[in-house]
Order: sequence, then C-alpha cells, then structure tokens
Amino acid sequence: MRRSMLRKYCRLLIPGTLILGLILASSLANLLSPYDPNRIALGRPYAKPSLQHPLGLDNAGRDILSRILHGGRLTLGIAISSILLAAVAGTILGVVAGYFPGVPDMVIMRGADVLLCFPPIILGMAIVTFLGTEPIFLTLVIALLYTPRFVRVVYAAVQTVKHNEYVEAARALGSSIPRLFRKEIIPNILAPIMVQISLGIGHAIILETGLSFVGLGPPPPTASWGRMIEEARRFMRINAMILVWPALTIGICVIAFNMLGDALRDYLDPRLRHTVTRREGVS
Repeated sequence: MRRSMLRKYCRLLIPGTLILGLILASSLANLLSPYDPNRIALGRPYAKPSLQHPLGLDNAGRDILSRILHGGRLTLGIAISSILLAAVAGTILGVVAGYFPGVPDMVIMRGADVLLCFPPIILGMAIVTFLGTEPIFLTLVIALLYTPRFVRVVYAAVQTVKHNEYVEAARALGSSIPRLFRKEIIPNILAPIMVQISLGIGHAIILETGLSFVGLGPPPPTASWGRMIEEARRFMRINAMILVWPALTIGICVIAFNMLGDALRDYLDPRLRHTVTRREGVS
C-alpha cells in the first residue's frame, strides 16, 4: 500500500516540480539570466557551450540560455493566462448551458461547435492578423480558441451533477440559482476542469510557439521559444544545437503539463482512483 501511495504521489510531484521550476525560472529571468537576451557578442556566433555561456550562442551571438529564460516568461505567461481566462469563461458558459435546457443550451453549445470546427492554428492566424501580435491580443485569441473545450467539458459534468440528490435538496430548500451554482454544482465539477486546465496549457504553449514560428508572435528582437526556433531553423546545418535547445524546452514543458493532467485525472476521479488502487493491490 505504501508503495502504491508513493507511486501515485510521484506521478503528481515529478511533473508538478518540473513545471514549478520552469515557471519560477521564467518569472525570475531578469535575476537568473547571465546576460541580456538581446546582447550580441560580436564575432562569436554559434559559439559552443562554455562556463560563460552554458548553452552556447545563437546565430546572432546572443546567449541561448538567457533567451530561453526570457522566452519562457513570455510563452508560459501567455499560455497560462489564456487558459485561465478560457477556464473561467468556459465554466460560466458550460454551467449555464448544462443547467438550463432550451435556448441557452442551443445557443452556447452550437456556438462552441462552430469554433471547434476550425483548426486552432488556422483560426488563430486569421484573428491575430487583424488584431495584432501584442501579448495581450495573443492571450485573448488563445483564450477564445480554447473556451469551447472548457464549455463542452463543463457541460457534460453539469449534466451528470445537476440530477444528484444534494442538488435536488438544495433546490427544494429554496437556494437561488447563483448560490446553487457556487455551492453545489461548481465545487463538484472542479476535477475535470483542473485536468482540462493542465492539458490546455500544454496545447496553448504549442499554439503560441506555432504562431511565433510563422511570424505572428511578438516582433523581434523579443525572445520567445517559437521565434527562437524560426530563427534557428535557417542555420541548423551550421549548428543544430541552437534549434535543439528551444525545441527541447518546449517538448519537456508540454510533456510535463500532459503528465500532470493525466495524474490529476487519475487522482481526482474516484472511479479511476479506486480502479488503480485495486489493480496495484492485486499486483
């Protein structure tokens, strides 16, 4: 039993610790970066890793580690902020659509279906082209694109919860609709929302880096992971590592968020948690 508990908590702690470290390192980029991310070392492009430059220099002679740290602050900031906005908006809309059948259900869910019909990267490119590439616009666009995912998750959860006995009892006692949502429904559907937030941040990182890669992110010389890959791909035959480092950082970050989402799903869902416990007890 102790081994199974340790294994369960390790599935949460390992990706959680990695994500926390990435967020802290990016947040403290000004303190942790050894150099200005836009500082150019004249005559030293493609310099190999050294004590002065742990990850080397890029094609313009800029410190790669400093640019990854500052780029993480931008990329993670946009991804986390946009998904939190999408979670709030999607939860409100999903609860309303799930609790009130008829017109609210039809309007909200059909609107979500329309947005889900378009690939996020294509729709994001179209919207960003008109709005602009400032971080605030990127955050709002990504939030808009991922709100329908939360709407559908919350809608399905509310359809299950709203017929439970404690909801019926609160309704019979005269609870108002806002109080019913706040006290009875939303607290009991937080598990799928938390899982979707973790998975959504990983997807938002990929979307933000994809937009930056095609030139629709913050303009240069602003450091972002997608911009770093776009700049490095043209020089990868000279030094492939200037492409590997930002791509590896993105991969590790997305995998960590996906692992955390899977672990949260197994930990927060009672049915999955009991199934895993029984399986481990048998083994």
